[in-house]
Amino acid sequence: MSNADPAMSHDPDAAPRPLRAGRPSAGLSGAFGVPGDKSISHRALMFGALAVGTTEISGLLEGEDVLRTAAAMRALGATVEKQGEGSWRVAGRGVGGLAEPADVLDMGNSGTAARLLSGLLAGHPIFAVMTGDASLRRRPMLRVTEPLSATGAQFWTREGGRLPLAVQGARSPLPLDYRLPVASAQVKSACLLAGLCAPGTTRIVEPERTRDHTENMLRHFGATVRVEDTDEGRVIEVDGQPELTAAPIRVPGDPSSAAFLLVAALLVPGSRVTVRNVGLNPLRTGLFATLREMGARLTVENARTEGGEPVGDIVAEYGPLSGVEVPPGRAPSMIDEYPILAVAAAAARGTTRMRGLAELRVKESDRLSATAALLSVDGGRVAIEGDDLVVEGLGEAAAIPGGGTVETHMDHRIAMSALVMGLGTRTPVAVDDAAFIETSFPGFADLLNRAAGGAAIVPA
Repeated sequence: MSNADPAMSHDPDAAPRPLRAGRPSAGLSGAFGVPGDKSISHRALMFGALAVGTTEISGLLEGEDVLRTAAAMRALGATVEKQGEGSWRVAGRGVGGLAEPADVLDMGNSGTAARLLSGLLAGHPIFAVMTGDASLRRRPMLRVTEPLSATGAQFWTREGGRLPLAVQGARSPLPLDYRLPVASAQVKSACLLAGLCAPGTTRIVEPERTRDHTENMLRHFGATVRVEDTDEGRVIEVDGQPELTAAPIRVPGDPSSAAFLLVAALLVPGSRVTVRNVGLNPLRTGLFATLREMGARLTVENARTEGGEPVGDIVAEYGPLSGVEVPPGRAPSMIDEYPILAVAAAAARGTTRMRGLAELRVKESDRLSATAALLSVDGGRVAIEGDDLVVEGLGEAAAIPGGGTVETHMDHRIAMSALVMGLGTRTPVAVDDAAFIETSFPGFADLLNRAAGGAAIVPA
């Protein structure tokens, strides 16, 4: 099969693609799949490149973010081949075996890929330069490069720790013993990836539990990983210089992607939809727990375990929602879902307060401000109080006036959340640009239109 990636789906220099979403004539219905989990897809390609042998991957998300990771692994010497839709094969080079790339590694819009790749590069004695699109080049990297420097790797960035980034990996990497100042699965994973190349044990302490796909996949490929909850936090240890062995991976549906269709069903009267094969890792399902607290009719069917990850089919039915208080400790399990939760909160009865959202200020956009703006421009009642987002619900989606145009700031989750909101507001909601949705959720608008039985989302 060809080594070539499918065409990258978003050209940052292309003309904007504005869309408008309006109320469908009937409720959403049907059973659907969503793209493969993005976090697991990135890691599957990276671990396949570090393993000895050939890793077969099914269900891989083929959005631009993940394709950038595939291209980077190929540039670092792994053989990465697409076999069919969602089906990929990676022939790895073993831990410590990545090769120096001949050109700059362009990570597009993917902060996950850029931060995890920093960990990979830190442990290899090679020089590499990494960049990204305009949005990614605004995002800080210091919280990753500072702990990784303790391996002996050297990093050079623009002012403020921003891309482009150059790295000279350590010739004799040192194991890390690092306590994360704030919970971050990306920083934790970058440190663990760097530790694979170092002799001895790398030890990471996180103040709160974050998504553990890296730990699960390390075990899946044969690494020795120890996890313990202690008084100082959750301690993760990995023994360095293992021989990772190729292992098949079936990527479950992304719960972050499933969230948009599920919330749409909760907001549009008469809706009942099923999203099949969704990953249900308890460190990723904070949104589902919160929605249930709000009274959402969400049920799981056909629960099972695949590749070390819990999976199931989620059914969502329209019904009234009530405001709740979301504790800050839940943020790591739903950090990407706050914009779509805010949409649900705007349609609920009463007040929803989402606490401790400082992390949202350094996502693809200042996602905290962008989330507040997407509600306020369409008549929602919202305020930012410190690092809290407070939404005064209007009782039902139809009470939200709509009619505004949301500035997406090249943030796919802001764009998708705004379009979901437009399915229930009194008048349609527009977004200024939706082209980059394809980086995360290929075919998003088409899927919602199929569920709505017509053209609910159209060019603006």
